[in-house]
Amino acid sequence: MFRPIHPDYAFPLAELALCELSKAGAGEVPASGRSEVAIVADAVGAAAALLQLDGDGALSVVAASGWAPPSCRVPLAGALAEAWVRESCVDLRPVPEALAADGVAGGLAVRVGTAEHPRALLVALAFGPHAFDADARAFLQGAAAALHARFVIESTRHALEESQARARAIVQTTVDGVITINDHGRIDGFNAGAERIFGYTADEVVGRNVSVLMPEPYHSEHDGYLAAYRETGRRRIVGIGREVVGRRKSGATFPMDLAVSEVTLPDGETLFTGVVRDITDHRVLEREVLRVAEEERRRIGQDLHDGLGQELTAVGLFLRGLARGLDADGSARADEARRLVSLVDDADTQARTLARSLVPVELEQNGLGAALSRLVERATALYGLDVRTETTGSGPAEASALTADAATNLYRIAQEAVSNAAQHGHARRVTVALVRGAHHLRLRVEDDGVGLDGALRRGGVLEPLDTTPAAPDRVVSAPARPADQRGMGLRIMHYRAHLAGGSLEVRPGAGGGTVVTCTVPLRGPGFSSP
Repeated sequence: MFRPIHPDYAFPLAELALCELSKAGAGEVPASGRSEVAIVADAVGAAAALLQLDGDGALSVVAASGWAPPSCRVPLAGALAEAWVRESCVDLRPVPEALAADGVAGGLAVRVGTAEHPRALLVALAFGPHAFDADARAFLQGAAAALHARFVIESTRHALEESQARARAIVQTTVDGVITINDHGRIDGFNAGAERIFGYTADEVVGRNVSVLMPEPYHSEHDGYLAAYRETGRRRIVGIGREVVGRRKSGATFPMDLAVSEVTLPDGETLFTGVVRDITDHRVLEREVLRVAEEERRRIGQDLHDGLGQELTAVGLFLRGLARGLDADGSARADEARRLVSLVDDADTQARTLARSLVPVELEQNGLGAALSRLVERATALYGLDVRTETTGSGPAEASALTADAATNLYRIAQEAVSNAAQHGHARRVTVALVRGAHHLRLRVEDDGVGLDGALRRGGVLEPLDTTPAAPDRVVSAPARPADQRGMGLRIMHYRAHLAGGSLEVRPGAGGGTVVTCTVPLRGPGFSSP
């Protein structure tokens, strides 16, 4: 505990504190311009010095007033060593040899710093008889405390500056876009990666609403999402990585992976940090992989039709002739031959059905609706299910409103959904529906099978269904890796939906079973489906 400072020392101590604040970089603090040791020396009526420990374990004079220090270093021994470990002032008795040789007759020393982290010694030196009273000792300790405070502030500031510099370097050099916004959606930070991805400079977007980086309908809905999150705490994106659509400065849209984290600052302000990765190249690669796979499907289907199918037809014709000959001869083996004919016909039918499923000729010739009708017929025959198809809505026909690739992807999604319903969902009834809207086409495959244990959401996790009012007509996509045995099929459906420019939802049906819904935009202004 420090004793009260004598009024004669109050002004010098205040001056010293202002000096330390100024040196610590705490702002434009008025100061006399005198050094700390000059203030101390004038206050106690003696010389003063600041000694710091060097790498070799000796003390070096770093500042002095009223004394021309020797060029040699001062060993940390005797009274100086005692002061290094003590909280209070220590009399320099006996005077260290290095100081005595320079004419020092006595003095005081006090540690600057703590026992765990000593930083320096502040000394008052007398070159003749001089009495340091209790007030002088209290002042010297107060001066040491002010010096220590400045050292701590400087150390903390340097550490903070280094940490900030490292963080800035990491954020600015990462290839991903890093965007920070406040809880009202205003952009606070926009790194070089984000500049490259979106085409804006940081100066162009900082302070603007983050919705400038989003196409419709996300642009108009974003502030509502933030407001709903502030009011309810329900997360739609925070802490959940997902794929979304971004908008560049040019107006072009592109697919991107977005991961958002949230941090609450000590003052209560909430910041959101979004890490963005442009996955356009990934989508191009996926599109190419699916194109190659589609070509391979066609090749295999053609081989089945023209190769195996023709061979089975020939074998069937030969067996029919053989059966007729055996029957004419009255052979007892005629019935066996006719059974062989029936088996070959069944195999021929199955091979041609499989070939047609691999090569959806109806899709190319008559459009998606006709192809789905044929798909339903084949599924009914193949799986023994009650499979139905229906088309509703007054929007344009998909043949004129969809690109060929988008139609193919929708067909494959329906094919996979029906297959899942039969093989994994153990369904008895499946409905394949096309809903034509003015701007979107929706494919819905609904079954009465065993269903799912929750809704599969964008983040790749199982979550309860969102029972709050949802955005009109817009659905969420399936996860990248759902936690069930149908993961690969759903992943491919997910990719196909995005390649078609749309989104995929997989959720439990109202009365059980599963509902797979894919919504894609129709061709028009801004249409970007491959």
